[in-house]
Amino acid sequence: MPKRVLLGTVISDKNAKTVVVKVERRFTHPLLKKTVRRSKHYHAHDEDRRYKVGDLVWIEESKPISKLKRWVVRADVTVDPDVAAPAPSASE
Repeated sequence: MPKRVLLGTVISDKNAKTVVVKVERRFTHPLLKKTVRRSKHYHAHDEDRRYKVGDLVWIEESKPISKLKRWVVRADVTVDPDVAAPAPSASE
């Protein structure tokens, strides 16, 4: 089964090697038929401490790293997540 990948904004980078990412989802309310926004905070592992507050990042599901961390920062939005980790070429 593929790992889930979510898009969110870094809202805190105060912890060591951890960023808190706010992921927002939109859906239509079943009764009111209005668009509703719900958000959730995820603790994600950031080994190099590259990401700062306000950065738009992709996070990927992973095995548990600590009590709260089950996500890893995959890439910044300016970088395509599929290109962030290039595959080895056949000529090597």
